[in-house]
Amino acid sequence: MPEADRADVRRWSADLFASGAPDVIDSASYAIADYMTGLVAARRRSPGTALLDRLVAARDGSDRLSEQELVSLGVLLLVAGHKTTTNTLGNALLALLRHPAELRRLRTRPELVPGAVDELIRFDSAVSTATFRFTTEAVTLGGTEIPAGVPVLVAIGAANRDPQRFPDPDRLDLDRDASAHLGFGHGIHRCLGAPLARAETEIALRAALDRFPGIRLAVPAEQLTYRHTRLVRGLAALPVQV
Repeated sequence: MPEADRADVRRWSADLFASGAPDVIDSASYAIADYMTGLVAARRRSPGTALLDRLVAARDGSDRLSEQELVSLGVLLLVAGHKTTTNTLGNALLALLRHPAELRRLRTRPELVPGAVDELIRFDSAVSTATFRFTTEAVTLGGTEIPAGVPVLVAIGAANRDPQRFPDPDRLDLDRDASAHLGFGHGIHRCLGAPLARAETEIALRAALDRFPGIRLAVPAEQLTYRHTRLVRGLAALPVQV
């Protein structure tokens, strides 16, 4: 994605997840689809070696994707590839800033960062709810009867705080084995970009801890606000002093 376009893409991506604003969501959906359509056309004229070029080649070479599928997949990869990571970084850094002892441990022992990423995602997942699922047959879950053919919304954030799976779940514990968290989904629905997201989070946290040894919140945590969004959970802003 050309750097000059990134401000527009960030704005459209944010609007796609706006809560209670269907007109805003529709406008952003059409805008980013139109943008991706133009980007696909540009790659056809001047092909390169990026992932989008390979998807275009798959579409044009053996017709394994329809044009609509190509544009839709391009939008999905674009939005899912950065919106979730942005919120993950904000949530993870806030958790560390609110737990100074754990922050000091990571600063003095940066080799713990890879393992800490799973616990940070479990503690405050950027994806708080799954996309809609529909029951194919009647099922009883947690004592509640759910008939067939109805939508089910899974609260990933709640599952990551399940005390039967994660003892004392409201405590941030960087020694915990949190690798079974659901922040990246599960099974066939597990995020394809999970390895990339983990690497980005690890690199960014290492850089922040190394470059800003005195980093701290610039406002009381109680004054922080969260975006009013669907699916994703993230801060409107994270003011810090470095």
